[in-house]
Amino acid sequence: MFSDETEMRNVCRCVFLLLAALTSFTGALEVKYAQLGETATIKPPRLDRFRKYYVYWQLEGRQPEDNSLAWRNPSGGRGTSSDDQWKGRVSLSEDSLIIKDIRETDFKTFVFKRIHGSDTSSTKYKLLKLTVSVHPSTPLLPGDSLSLSCDAETHGGGDPEIHWLNPSGEKIKKSPGPLTLKVTSQDSGQWICVVANAKKEATVSVTVLDLSPAPPHPQYTSESWPLTVPCSLPAHIAWQQIKEKDVQEVHWHFVPESGLSQMLFSLSLEDPPTWKAGQNRELRPVPDPMKGNLSLTRSRGSEEDQGDYVCTMTFKNGVSLRRNVHVKVLQITSSPGTQLISGQQLNLTCSIGQPKPPDLQLKWVPPPQSPRSSAASDRRLGHLAIPEVGTGDGGKWRCQLWQSDALLTSAEITLKIEPRLSSWMLVVICSVTVIVVLLLILAFVVYRRRQRSTPLRRRLCKCKTPKPKGFYRT
Repeated sequence: MFSDETEMRNVCRCVFLLLAALTSFTGALEVKYAQLGETATIKPPRLDRFRKYYVYWQLEGRQPEDNSLAWRNPSGGRGTSSDDQWKGRVSLSEDSLIIKDIRETDFKTFVFKRIHGSDTSSTKYKLLKLTVSVHPSTPLLPGDSLSLSCDAETHGGGDPEIHWLNPSGEKIKKSPGPLTLKVTSQDSGQWICVVANAKKEATVSVTVLDLSPAPPHPQYTSESWPLTVPCSLPAHIAWQQIKEKDVQEVHWHFVPESGLSQMLFSLSLEDPPTWKAGQNRELRPVPDPMKGNLSLTRSRGSEEDQGDYVCTMTFKNGVSLRRNVHVKVLQITSSPGTQLISGQQLNLTCSIGQPKPPDLQLKWVPPPQSPRSSAASDRRLGHLAIPEVGTGDGGKWRCQLWQSDALLTSAEITLKIEPRLSSWMLVVICSVTVIVVLLLILAFVVYRRRQRSTPLRRRLCKCKTPKPKGFYRT
C-alpha cells in the first residue's frame, strides 16, 4: 500500500514537472514595438540575484547556444554575435538586449533563455514595426492641414490601442486612419503616439511657424531706463524656410494712445534682408534679421513711447502673423518743481498714466544722504508728500516699479534744494545793503560840492593872427 502511494506521488511529481517545463519553454509571447533607425531595448523578467544563471538571447528557431545574439555566464563572462548582421549592434545591459539602429530585417521573434542547473526557462518577445509619419513636412503656417499617422503592426491578439498626446499633454482619441487637423500655434511641439497595450511611445516633432508670444504684461520703461520691444521667430527656423513659405511683408507699426498709426520700419526681403525706416522715433531694429530677431531697441525711453507696437509678418496665402506689444512709461512729477528752498513743501508723484494693476508695487528710493532713506522700503504709494524739505533731500530720487521680485523699470528725478535764509542773515544782508546805498549817496554829495567850489577862470580869446601890441586908430 505504501509502495502504491509512493509511486502515485512520483507520477504526480513528474506530471507537475513536465507541465512546468512545457510552460517555461513555451512562455507567454510579449509584443514589443520599435521604429526604424532607433535603439530598441528588450527587458526580460527580473532574475533572482542569489541564484547563478546562464543567460542567452537567441532568435526563434536557433537552439544551439553558440548561435546566440548575446550571452553571459555566472562567472561574469559575456559575449555578442559576430554575425555581420548583428556585429556591433547588439549588447547586454544587465540582462536586457540592446539593439541599435533597427533595420527592416530586425522585426523578428527573440527568445530570452535562462539556465540554472537543470532548471531552464525562456520567454519570447515579438518585435513589431511602429511607423509614425507627418504630412506635409513642417514647418507649417497657422491654418494649414496636418495629417499624423501612427501605424502599428499586429500579431494575432487584436488591434493595438493607439492614441495621441498633443504638445500640451492632452489625450486625443484616434479614430481609424490618420489624425487630421487645422494647426494653430498651440500645435507646435512634440506629438506622442502611444501604443497603450504595448507600453510604447513614439515621438514626432511638428513646427508651426509663428512669432514669439507677446509678453504677458506691458513693457515698462522710463526716461532713465532702456526700452526693448520684443518680436522674434523660433530659433530653429532658418530664414530660408521663411522665404520658402512665400513671406511677402514684414513691418512694424506704432499706435500712440492718442493719434494715428505710424509706420516705423519695413523689411526689405532681398538678400540680405535690411530694415527701411519710416517715422523717426529714435528706435533701432536689432541687427541681422536673418537670425530671426525682429525686436526694436532704444537706449532710453521717452514719454512719447507710450502706446501699442505691432509686429506683422504677411505671407502670400493671406496668413498674417501679428504680435501686439503695449508699452507704458513710468514718470515722476514734482510740485512745485525740481528747484526748491529748504522748508518748502514737496509733492512727488510716480505713475504710469493710469491706475496700476494690483500685482504691481511702487517703491521710492531717496538719495543716500536723505533722512528719509530708512523709511524708503515702506513707501509703496505713488504719491509722496514731504511737508518740509531739507538740504539733505537734494539729489537723485528714484521710483521703482516691481512685480513680485522682478524689477520692471525705474524712473529718476534730480532735486536741487537751496538752504533757507534765517532772520539774522536777512538783517545782515539788509544792513549791508543800506550801508552801501548810504555810501553811494555820500560819495555823490561830496562830488557835487567839489564841483561847485571850484573858481571860474578868465577865458582869453586866442586869435589865429594876433596883432602887435600898441594903439590903433579905429
